[in-house]
Amino acid sequence: MTVIDKINEINDTIKEIFDFTQKNEIIKSDFDEYLSTIGAGNISLNQMEKIFLPYIFERKIGDKFILEMFKEAAGGKDITESLLNAQASVFEIKKILKNGFELYNLINEKTYTVLSLTKMTNFRGVYAGQYIVARIFEFKGDYYVIEITNVLSHSQKEEAYRYAVMKLVHNPRMLYFDNPEKEEEVKDTIKEMYGKFIKTFNKDIILTTNKHADDIIGAFNEGEEIDLSDKGCDIESCRFFHVKELDNNYGNFLENSMGGFSSHNETYDVAVIFDENNGLYAIPFYQTFCKIFEGEKVENAKACIEYFLTNDSIPDTILKRVAEQYPNFTELINNILETNYNLETLLQTYKPEYLENKIYSSATILYCSNAFSEIFEYISEPKQQVPAASAKVGRNEPCPCGSGKKYKNCCGKNS
Repeated sequence: MTVIDKINEINDTIKEIFDFTQKNEIIKSDFDEYLSTIGAGNISLNQMEKIFLPYIFERKIGDKFILEMFKEAAGGKDITESLLNAQASVFEIKKILKNGFELYNLINEKTYTVLSLTKMTNFRGVYAGQYIVARIFEFKGDYYVIEITNVLSHSQKEEAYRYAVMKLVHNPRMLYFDNPEKEEEVKDTIKEMYGKFIKTFNKDIILTTNKHADDIIGAFNEGEEIDLSDKGCDIESCRFFHVKELDNNYGNFLENSMGGFSSHNETYDVAVIFDENNGLYAIPFYQTFCKIFEGEKVENAKACIEYFLTNDSIPDTILKRVAEQYPNFTELINNILETNYNLETLLQTYKPEYLENKIYSSATILYCSNAFSEIFEYISEPKQQVPAASAKVGRNEPCPCGSGKKYKNCCGKNS
């Protein structure tokens, strides 16, 4: 099958998926509601495509993605499986090719040669050195770019790397998705660091508070000796409460990370745990959670249980660890939540991603991530000022920001 044949098959399948969404009453109703919600009632066909692609890749009805529903209806086409495994990431454009791009994935640190499904003339204004937020997928030996949602100039490097790190925080698996060499690096790092943790502390868990957790983790990372005698969990009353500083988003993640646990206003217990297979975790309210199963009165016990079950950053292994320690684990949870789970159904309900995929700890993933290292180095460097037009940058000369555009059409547009 030639590249042209593959591109035709891909484009034909996209049209079939669109027809499917319009003919399936449930999806059609959901799509219309989606358009209404984002204020896209009357839009052109070109605008529809920009909305439709994110919709089919990211929208769920019940527990199934739109593409999964199409796959079932269409009988499991190869192309549908390829689309389901597409990766949305941020890429640095290394080269502009005759029929595509050479892209470096900032997240999984792999370089791709990708083919365009449309004419390259559609990408006027896109240059080597820029960053693109895009979705790519592999089909029968070739990679294709199916969607570009944003283009960032060379001067927006910090924003590009921030985006990469945030994607990693929300989905640590992206670091080694489609990059087995990177996963082997993660495994080797975990093995080495686990041995170091046990040698340093003679155990795989340290119960402390957020006021000491940073010192403990920092000393471990730097290989320094640390006295734990005054860094235990000295909280008298067990209560669970909302910690606003743990609400990370795109805008505050790096700042919160640099501030650490100790910068949080209130004091709460934290468990520093090194899982032999998955890496380092710092789990807020771990001891408070355990006290529930020891029969102690815990303020907001139900909210604490719900936090551990629904927080995506707390893996199934943490719940299994507590369940092994306390035989009444599922019984007490069922009593408080008025449910009827056993441990297996509990994990299937609340931690399906961890059961279906190998997911290492976010702390370990960030430790192994070049993007994470890069962004911290980048934001600590003095910012370079873009010369103004008066600083001998001609309006028809290339813009010094590195975008590839003329200065008059870029940073000097409003000058």
